[in-house]
Amino acid sequence: MDAGPTVGHPADGADQWPGQVTERTMADGRPMFYFDDVATAGAVHEAEDTRPLPEPPHAGEVRFDVLTGEWVTIAGHRMNRTFLPSAADCPLDPTLDPARPTEVPDSSYDVVAFANRFPSFAPLTVGPGADAAPPAFGPADRPAYGHCDVVVFSSDHEAAVVDLPVARMRTIVEAWAQRTAAHSADPQVAEVFVFENSGQEIGVTLTHPHGQVYAYPTVPPRSAQLVEQARKHREATGGNLLADVLAAEQAEGTRVVLSGEHFTAYVPRAARWPIEVHLAPHRDVPDLAALHDAEKAELAVVYQELLRRLSRFHPGVDRVPYISGWHQAPTGEDRDLGRLHLQLFSLLRAPGKLKYLAGSESGMGAWINDTTPERIADRLREVAS
Repeated sequence: MDAGPTVGHPADGADQWPGQVTERTMADGRPMFYFDDVATAGAVHEAEDTRPLPEPPHAGEVRFDVLTGEWVTIAGHRMNRTFLPSAADCPLDPTLDPARPTEVPDSSYDVVAFANRFPSFAPLTVGPGADAAPPAFGPADRPAYGHCDVVVFSSDHEAAVVDLPVARMRTIVEAWAQRTAAHSADPQVAEVFVFENSGQEIGVTLTHPHGQVYAYPTVPPRSAQLVEQARKHREATGGNLLADVLAAEQAEGTRVVLSGEHFTAYVPRAARWPIEVHLAPHRDVPDLAALHDAEKAELAVVYQELLRRLSRFHPGVDRVPYISGWHQAPTGEDRDLGRLHLQLFSLLRAPGKLKYLAGSESGMGAWINDTTPERIADRLREVAS
């Protein structure tokens, strides 16, 4: 049962954001947070979730791949998750008809975040079955403990992040930061990843504008590689790898796409994707929660500008599919080797043509890019607002 709303202004670390957060509880006990824009701060979110929902699914398990040294998540309950429902049946829309309730019980909202109904990682865990055979090699299987949030960016089913008012983008940044802080405080979480998949070509199963926040029980493979490279760089130079890469890109300038007071965007020298750009803060910060208010305000503007340029990259293509992911420092060991940065990329190499991860990439992890990072940067500068 819903325990009633908890309303307040920004949580610790939110600085001067003048919006409002309201905490509610869904019918099955999952937490929900309404984030109100500055203009709507003071809104009341009292609608209750009255659906007869079962208990949320327990976490699956993670199994160790002895061939690669990576943990693989087994989440069989996700096989039957919602897949491309009609607009009339979208679970992320506000509930306008009590007879057709959605995941969001209120009739209007700005931004809302809640625990995923079909999570890859979950706080409810059970151990491996008593009759489960232990692995022949390597560590034992573990519960896939963690958190998976859905962050809905607008109540408008047809909206796109690139077209939202900048005040809404600022609210989204705040939601990202506050959910990062909340999950990073869990001692069983190793890293928090904030991301958005946009476009059915990417594999989106719900077209309503939304993103996700994953809190992993182990440091994911890409982050583990980055940490190892950062460790080698520090041993060799004494510097921070990501900060030094940013400084080198700024000094060369060839691949810099845009610069602000607090952030610089550049195409990485060894870009893998047909369109790829990284966005990094000038100050050494581990994650979104550590940004101060002026940085968050600029981020809202710069992020949407990058999305606008992305949408203009291919002539005649209105919406370029993309993945946007915020790489953040691990929450525990090796935190000092990480540094916040965004990786924004698209697999659309030309209008109507996707880059498929075929034999070399999928089979061997050996990437081949069909263009050059310098051409990508040139195009992203050409399509500036």
